[in-house]
Formats: sequence, structure tokens, C-alpha cells
Amino acid sequence: MKILIYGTGGVGGYFGGRLAKAGQEVTFIARNEHLKAIKENGLRVKSINGDFEVNPAEVTDDITKVHSPDLVILGLKSWQIKDAAKNLKSIITKETMVLPLQNGTDNMEKLREVIPEKNILAGLCKIYSKKEAPGVINHFYLEPEIVFGEMDNEKSDRVLKLKEIFNNAGIKGIVTDDIYKAIWKKFAFIATVSGLGGLTRVGIGKMWQDDYLQDILKKTGLEIQAIAQAKGVDFNDEDVAQLFQFIGNQGMTATASTQRDIMAGRPSELGNFNGYIVEQGKKLGIETLVNEFIYRALLPMEKEARRG
Repeated sequence: MKILIYGTGGVGGYFGGRLAKAGQEVTFIARNEHLKAIKENGLRVKSINGDFEVNPAEVTDDITKVHSPDLVILGLKSWQIKDAAKNLKSIITKETMVLPLQNGTDNMEKLREVIPEKNILAGLCKIYSKKEAPGVINHFYLEPEIVFGEMDNEKSDRVLKLKEIFNNAGIKGIVTDDIYKAIWKKFAFIATVSGLGGLTRVGIGKMWQDDYLQDILKKTGLEIQAIAQAKGVDFNDEDVAQLFQFIGNQGMTATASTQRDIMAGRPSELGNFNGYIVEQGKKLGIETLVNEFIYRALLPMEKEARRG
């Protein structure tokens, strides 16, 4: 299968590396020093499941050099999706699958504004990984998964074939019965821990240990549940209980990528997380006081990062 990894960071680099190592025809989009390092030395992946290299690796910063991929995996941030979709319009065919793995609940809607709905799959991933250095990806925690499906939850031939390709590459591929529920469950975790983590600047486990901060985390998650349910998503009390249990099981130093972006002064997905909940709350007439405080407290730093 011809696969384009659009964004070779922690997510795209890891999953693309696994697929390339398994013999799929993978092209990576990368830039600057990352591009140079991959061209010269290949893509190095350090992983708790065993280190490996893709060398040589097909890599470019010019998407016009990529022709008619069968699958595009988007490894960018949520706020970059629309621009990516505009660039993809000229190279995809009617049969190309575009799979967003970004955190957030409205990635498919953003894609649908630019490219045909038939091309779009819905998805998410579970992994702790990062670009450690130019040409080097570090997968440091959690058994990686890609959870995905058709936007109408049909178990189509193409998603079942894709699941087989993922599994054969050593990636746990899951075609879920309710992709929207799965996306909101992942979103609830990331949005709950990222903003408060950006404010406290400590690991998830340390926040959970503190009774006051744990209460804030729980209130954040309950506001997210209220928005999900108002939008018709089956995000129930059992799911919330699982969310809090999962947060409580995180390590003392574990951090989400958005928290790391905030702490490093980089543009983050704050607006797509707590900001999105605030926006939807205003539209739906639901109070989101905790999410709004977190969002407003971090917004000046976010604006500063984007000016830079």
C-alpha cells in the first residue's frame, strides 16, 4: 500500500516507521533539520517495544512529489488540518483514504470542508511518543493503538483491510463499533489533563495525588461529558469512571503532548481542547466554568507562542 505520513512527529514518525519496516511503501513529509537527518541517516525509532530504523527512508518536504497515495495518515496538530487538506486536494484520488489521528473531536468536520467525505476516515491513536531529535522518534510509554472506522461506523472492506495492514506491522489496529464514542473518550482524557498540566507544570500522577487538583480534573471531565452528551455522543457515567481511573493510573512524570507544547512555549492545541469545550458550551447553553478558567488562564501564553 502506498502510504503518505503527513507530519513526521512522535505519532506519524512512529506509526509510519512501523509500516515502512513491515514493507509498505511509505513516504514521510518532514521539514528542516528533521528532513535533512532522515535523508542522511534514515528514520530512527526508539521504542519500549524495541528500537528500529528505516534506512533509507522516502522523505520530502514537497507534497507535489507524492502521487496518488492509497492512505494518508495525518500526524499534524488539529489546528493544522485545514491547511493540510488543501495541500492534499491535488494528490489524492477518489480511492485515497485520509485518516486523522489528531486529538480533538471535530477533525473529520474540518477535513470535510475541503476534501470529499468519501475520502475521510475517523480515527485516533493511543501512544506516548515525541520527536526526540532530528531524525529520531522516541516511543516511551503505552502500547500503541490506532482506533478507526468509517464515519457511519460501517465495517467496510477498506477499513478491515487497513486493520490487517496495521496488525501485520505490529500496530494494534481496532475497528470500533462507535468511533465517535471512542474519539470523545480519548479527547476527554487529553483535554482534562493537558490544560491543568500546562498551568501546574507537573506530571499527571502528581496532579492526581493532590486532592484539590484531583477535584479540578474531575470537574473538567464532567463538563466535557455534559458537552458530549448534548451533542448526542454516548459518553456515559461508566465512561467517566473509566476516565478518572485511567488518569489516576498515570505516572508521576507522565505528561500529554499539549502540556509539553505549552511548557516549551510552542503553539498548542489549547483552542481545540478546553477552548472547544468553552465554545460548544456557549452554543449549547451549558456552563463550562472550570474549562473556561483553564482556557483563559493559558490563552495569553498561547497567543504569545503563536506570535513567535
